[in-house]
Amino acid sequence: MMNVFIDLLRRNRDLRMIWLAGLVSLIGDWFSLVVLLTLVSKYNPDNAGVAVSVLFLARFVPSLIFTPMAGVLLDRFNRRTLLAWSNYSRAVVGVMFLFAVADPNLQILIYIGTMLQAILATVYEPGQAALVSNVCAGEDLINGNTLINATWSGALAVGGALGGLAAASFGVGAALSFDVVTFIASGVLIMMVRGYVHQPGGADGNREDTSLIEGLRYIKSEPSTLATMLVKFGGSLGNVDTAMTIFATQIFVMGDDGLVSLGLLYTAFGIGAIVGPILTNRFSDGSDASLRWWILIGFVTQALGWLILGWAGVILVVCIGLALRGTGGSVNWTYSSILLQRSTPDHYRGRVFAMDMVFFTIATIFATLTQGALIDRLGEENIGLVSIGTAALSVLPLLGWGWAIRRWNRRAAERVTPAV
Repeated sequence: MMNVFIDLLRRNRDLRMIWLAGLVSLIGDWFSLVVLLTLVSKYNPDNAGVAVSVLFLARFVPSLIFTPMAGVLLDRFNRRTLLAWSNYSRAVVGVMFLFAVADPNLQILIYIGTMLQAILATVYEPGQAALVSNVCAGEDLINGNTLINATWSGALAVGGALGGLAAASFGVGAALSFDVVTFIASGVLIMMVRGYVHQPGGADGNREDTSLIEGLRYIKSEPSTLATMLVKFGGSLGNVDTAMTIFATQIFVMGDDGLVSLGLLYTAFGIGAIVGPILTNRFSDGSDASLRWWILIGFVTQALGWLILGWAGVILVVCIGLALRGTGGSVNWTYSSILLQRSTPDHYRGRVFAMDMVFFTIATIFATLTQGALIDRLGEENIGLVSIGTAALSVLPLLGWGWAIRRWNRRAAERVTPAV
């Protein structure tokens, strides 16, 4: 399978630049995330659950507010330029975190900086998805998305582990400084994409066609698109980051303040996320129907992962549960993105992927608030009960997607004309 990716990167220079930009930036992101999570947990030992939850809210609430407009920008202006300046701007904001490292009384800067970076990042995820579909087609679209998602997962596995080890060895300031450098390098790489040609306005050059209202009308008129946009929403009704942080910094603590254990858990989750779509690609025929069935299996795997976390008595079992959760989530993220890329006209892709991220963010905010509050109320020792409850909640999107598949299959059967 690796030969397929290597060949794709060799043949497709633009995808190679997008991939390298994402790899560099994501490793830096996970470096800083592990450090910031550890810092807020350390600074607030009596309210670690709420402190961690608030940090994640600082990452996700701005996305909820600003991402719809980011989609409009991506359909109206040059996507390559927007992505590059998103990275450059986040590098500037990253310097703010260093002040909080020097003085715990300035920890508010962690939350302010996180919010600013989240606002600037709203164009990146939907913009990258739209840009990949601009430079890939056919089977390359499946392999390109799998590669991009595996890169995210690999960066999580490597960056999470290295972030914890680097912070423990060289200090948190060094890890955060590295993140600043990676943003700059990522912006330079994105600007090296040459094959993408920006088309001003909509399909016929009409700027009104790129309005947010027009994008929402399109989504409303395409029920299958709307259903697919809810896949990431359904998989995010449980916030794995909050649970992971509490397991690492409060229960199975390894290294100073849990830096090593948090890196280990992120690595387990990342490995599962890497394996997911690479494995299922071997069994999927690449058709829309096949991708939809594998999404159903992905929902089952996510629920199983949460259930295992609920019964975890040692850190090894936590790693297994997180790996399964990562596997199912990665399959669903990759395949739902491919389905949207295939079915959405290019001049709507920015807004469709932006709203896709909005739905994901809504679910994440709900899960973050709920799980953080429950953990603090019940106590860290009862985090297993919260995980089991999340497993039960995960059954709802599983049932909803199964119902959607039955409807698609029924409509497909109705379109078949019996032979005379």
